[in-house]
Amino acid sequence: MRRSIAIALTVTAALSTASALTVTPAAAAPVPPRTPLTDFNHDGYADLALGGPGTTVSGTLNAGAVSVVYGSKNGPDIAHAKVFTRSTAGVPGVRTSYEFFGERVSPGDLDGDGYTDLVVGPTNGGHPVVLWGSAQGLTGTGAVSLPGGSGLFSVGDFNGDGHRDLVTDDFPYDPDDDMGGMTILYGPFDRATGAVAKTDTIATSQTYGPHDFVVGDMTGDGADDIVTSLGFEETAYGSEFWKGGKDGVSHTSTTLTSSLAGAVADVDGDGYGDLVVHDIGANYEDIPYEKGTVRVLYGTASGPSSTRTKAITQETSGVPGIGEKGDQFGTDIAASDVNGDGYADIAVGVPGEAIGSVKNAGAVVLLKGGKAGLSGTGAQAFNQSTTGVPGASESGDMFGLQVLLTDVNGDGLADLTSAAPLEDGTYKDSGAAWVLRGTKSGLTVKNITSFGPAAVNIPEKGAQLGRDLGR
Repeated sequence: MRRSIAIALTVTAALSTASALTVTPAAAAPVPPRTPLTDFNHDGYADLALGGPGTTVSGTLNAGAVSVVYGSKNGPDIAHAKVFTRSTAGVPGVRTSYEFFGERVSPGDLDGDGYTDLVVGPTNGGHPVVLWGSAQGLTGTGAVSLPGGSGLFSVGDFNGDGHRDLVTDDFPYDPDDDMGGMTILYGPFDRATGAVAKTDTIATSQTYGPHDFVVGDMTGDGADDIVTSLGFEETAYGSEFWKGGKDGVSHTSTTLTSSLAGAVADVDGDGYGDLVVHDIGANYEDIPYEKGTVRVLYGTASGPSSTRTKAITQETSGVPGIGEKGDQFGTDIAASDVNGDGYADIAVGVPGEAIGSVKNAGAVVLLKGGKAGLSGTGAQAFNQSTTGVPGASESGDMFGLQVLLTDVNGDGLADLTSAAPLEDGTYKDSGAAWVLRGTKSGLTVKNITSFGPAAVNIPEKGAQLGRDLGR
């Protein structure tokens, strides 16, 4: 409370100044954003979940599957990969042609037992399901269906209570207004029934949407926030920032630059989560033809900054390659600390990158964080023509269409998983994945693990392994 004090002339100036000051509490220090380890069997190593939505299951075309590859001290343990489909014992639902089960996967400990669970969604009518984690890893036993049916969802802790929640694009449809929105399912989830502590629906757009979710704590309050991508037909609207907090996700939003895909991570070490997105401009139809731009909106106590932003392209100093029409730099984005310096690094998928004369061969660029933020300094690039990377650059592979940074071998440094779902093996579009290890100097081609669907127990024909990598 401010107080007025009569000050005698004999009181020293220093004392009078101190007496007149208003004492205000120090601002709370920001809580650095944290992405829990994806660890289905709780052994301390990050595990991988690779969607194969094009998989033919027992003759059912495009029924879809997910392969789970467990981490170990030696990296991905592909020899013990487990596969889940609608036909797996305990998984609810009926195997259906063109359901594309595994088109989207998102991990998180939904029931609070210490084991990461996995939400697996189709894209053609069926309900997403939760596969529960255990000491033996994921299992179909006791799996439950969740509301919704489009497969768009993401896991986060939106009220900061320590329980993981789920945001979906399920929203009551009214043909009179075409209102789009999202539903927040607040955890903990009941393992037996999938019941949640609370449900909240939020309108996000007057004309359909959202088209994507980017989740993470950008305000430093310990609760995850949400960025939704919005648009109608070919027009991309500005994305919207929805603040999380102790009472849950706000029903009002702040408009940002238009974007699709992204990640939240502290790239400058100030304790706030920075929003790193694929800046797509104003037209969805232009995306396949763009050079590509990654935009950083630095975090603040009130959300992504509108003034402290940075655009990074392949023309940015230090970034490998040359920006060319159709490169699609930024199509997918992942974040974690690769070199252990305390700053988050960013993996950028460049699936349209031409390697020599080979079009749409694809590449991945690693941008490194630092005290000054994200930049091209020390950036690295990898493709299937990089010495030491297995495979060969072929037209239409789209290496880097999906990327993920996680510590698969438990050495404290994030490893890169890069997927090429359109890689041709024995069959067209069977897909493949590569895991490059993190080191103190960045990513290395030493001890790379690469595999196609057959190696992780998925029928190869048209599987599109790695269509989603789960985060």
